[in-house]
Amino acid sequence: MQNSPKVRMPWAIIFVLVIVTVNALSAALGGWAILQENYSKQEHNQDLLMPMGTAWFVALFCSGTAALQIVCVVLARRRRPWVNVVLVVWLIFVALSTAVGFLASLVSGAPSLAMLVLFGIDVVALWMALGNAATYWFSVRGPAPTARQGFPA
Repeated sequence: MQNSPKVRMPWAIIFVLVIVTVNALSAALGGWAILQENYSKQEHNQDLLMPMGTAWFVALFCSGTAALQIVCVVLARRRRPWVNVVLVVWLIFVALSTAVGFLASLVSGAPSLAMLVLFGIDVVALWMALGNAATYWFSVRGPAPTARQGFPA
């Protein structure tokens, strides 16, 4: 019995998974930070950033979407098509959010180069998640790739 060659994930998918992981961890941290800031303002009798119910909703929403993304990153090795769909939807959401943040910084008169760079990274990750390597990797019907994408076997 011959051993089958080890299946390697394409570098484009690895890049997408790293970007999604960083975005998911940032979202969870951001939700927690909003909640903590609200509690701090409440403790010092200052105006809240938002009502406590809304802050809790934002924190739970951010934590829930972050958990879903981490699950998708972990399950990406199993090559399920729904994982790619969730990753693409998440990256679209993040890219649009970053674009809105950049436009808001333009309107305020202090354009943010960091927001523009993050938008570019998110768009590249989205492009790779929609590309041939991702389509082939997450295809259940397709055979497992035995060589890295773009390199001869």
